[in-house]
Amino acid sequence: MPMKTAVMYGAGNVGRGFIGQLLYNSGYHTIFIDVNKAIIDEINKCKEYPLKIVSNDLVQETIITNVSGVLDTDSNAVADAIVRCNILFTAVGVNVLPYIVPNLSKGIQKRSATGQELNIVICENKIDADRYLKNMINERLNAEYQSYLEEKVGFVEASVGRMVPVMTDEMREGNILKVWAEPFCTLPVSKDAFKGKIPEIEGMKAELNFEYYIQSKLFLHNMGHSLTAYFGRLNGCTYIYEAIENENIRQIVSSAMDSAAHALSREHGKPLDEVRDYAGDLLKRFGNRYLRDTVERVGRDVKRKLGENDRLVGAARLCRKHGIDNTYMKIGIASALLFGEECDAAQIDLQGV
Repeated sequence: MPMKTAVMYGAGNVGRGFIGQLLYNSGYHTIFIDVNKAIIDEINKCKEYPLKIVSNDLVQETIITNVSGVLDTDSNAVADAIVRCNILFTAVGVNVLPYIVPNLSKGIQKRSATGQELNIVICENKIDADRYLKNMINERLNAEYQSYLEEKVGFVEASVGRMVPVMTDEMREGNILKVWAEPFCTLPVSKDAFKGKIPEIEGMKAELNFEYYIQSKLFLHNMGHSLTAYFGRLNGCTYIYEAIENENIRQIVSSAMDSAAHALSREHGKPLDEVRDYAGDLLKRFGNRYLRDTVERVGRDVKRKLGENDRLVGAARLCRKHGIDNTYMKIGIASALLFGEECDAAQIDLQGV
């Protein structure tokens, strides 16, 4: 029986440090697609890469095998990979998604001749990422291919909760493919969005009430992470773990996350204790010293992160909707505006906050 094949569009930290492990553990051959020629060349040379799982309690290295690479600029090779894969993932960053649409469209056109379904799991931090990507692809297709897109291509939102740091030369230890990640290894995805049979992938959990998972990722995980970064900058911290170890910052972030937990519980009918437990686990994970995640990385791109449906403003609105105090989120919005990037407060839509 031939090995199952997956396409991982994006060979960066999430692609190699998270999705690559899920696919390896599930018996897939993974084809990484990326613009980074050095990474793709090394993947094709080594056919494997090291993944280091790190926490304050655990350090463990494993080798991810059954991998190959395709350069994003080789549109024909990308299309061929899309035609023969069993499932496709993207993890390129929201701002980069438009740039991979031409290749995705070409691959979908070519695959339509087979009549086979294609599921695209979108591992990006954006609410309605499925509609966003589908609409961009749809605009490039004629009526014949649009019909295939609607009937046979599933656009599946995913909630990426695993934290993977930006790798330094020291962390790579002489291997440009090496990536570190925390132990958390679960990927909730939208069950209703799949076309045909849902592939069995270890750690990928198909959920019916997916809106809760995408909102908890943005309004609990990303919101708390961002607050830690913004207050950390104000207190002279370099790393996220330094910031969350500061008792004052921890109290502010914890209070904001507790408000978000109450709002999410009411919005989705989830038991409050369950949501609070998740928030508590996140606070512990923010303190992972081995990740060396920086305040600068987590806090940057302020304008996007203050979007009306994004982590801080969106969470504050959800709290207000349910009559829950959002004071600490408002303070967080103010601290974001002091982060050091050019971001005009007048451009931020704070209606409903």
